[in-house]
Amino acid sequence: MDLIVREATEVTAALADAFARLVPQLSRSSPPPSAAELAEIVASPTTVLLVAEEPHGGDVLGSLTLVLFRIPTGVRAWIEDVVVDERARGRGVGEALNRHALGLAAVRGARTVDLTSRPDREAANRLYQRLGFARRDTNVYRVTLGT
Repeated sequence: MDLIVREATEVTAALADAFARLVPQLSRSSPPPSAAELAEIVASPTTVLLVAEEPHGGDVLGSLTLVLFRIPTGVRAWIEDVVVDERARGRGVGEALNRHALGLAAVRGARTVDLTSRPDREAANRLYQRLGFARRDTNVYRVTLGT
């Protein structure tokens, strides 16, 4: 598939519209980000918002957020909120986004990249394994803050 993966550097109406379409395909419980929230993500020094688009100003087919931060033991990288538009699934969009993110993480000094994926996302899990991700023997904990 012919597509372009790029870092979103500004928030346009088209980008906000794309996230209004994509986020419900990722999460039923989280509303799409507002233009202001997207601008906060784009402006943050710790996040890289990647989008996959059809060439020549085409539709956004998917997105991925790469989070990079320094801790005492080095630079950490996490891939979060990967979503491919349902009409573009199975066409290499997720793989292109992930490969681009892995390259950026390496250039920025990360030695490893982590992500989580629900077991029922079978195609995504197969992709991650094909890209070299391995299951870790660890516990994932979460606390819900506020009400």
